[in-house]
Amino acid sequence: MPTRPVNGPGFHHVAIRAVDFDRSVTFYTEALGCTRAYGWGSRDGRAAMMDIGSGDYIELFAGGKPIDQHSNSPVIHFALRVDDVDAAFAKAVAAGAVVDMEPKDVDLQGEPVVRVRIAFVKGPDGEVIEFFQNEVL
Repeated sequence: MPTRPVNGPGFHHVAIRAVDFDRSVTFYTEALGCTRAYGWGSRDGRAAMMDIGSGDYIELFAGGKPIDQHSNSPVIHFALRVDDVDAAFAKAVAAGAVVDMEPKDVDLQGEPVVRVRIAFVKGPDGEVIEFFQNEVL
């Protein structure tokens, strides 16, 4: 059971405004293995908390507008810890995710150097998703 700080910072969720809400819910459940933990609202007021498997969430909101490919979001990406980057990447791409960066090993140049395996895709609403595999971080 992960520990959760009572009076300190802790990750809870990333929120995404979905252009096609149903397509996004399907992508996060079928391609990424999330479960719909909670939902509310109707039509463009719908929202859902998608549990990523750790009690942390991706929150989807209906009513999004397509993003301009040249606009910059203050959110660079969000990363999901996975046991097998290559398998997670392949499953996401098979479900319609757009390849942003093929799986590869990267040495993080800290003390000590830590090797990670990563890959990036763009989800149904243009959100950048990193798959992150490592035993240390």
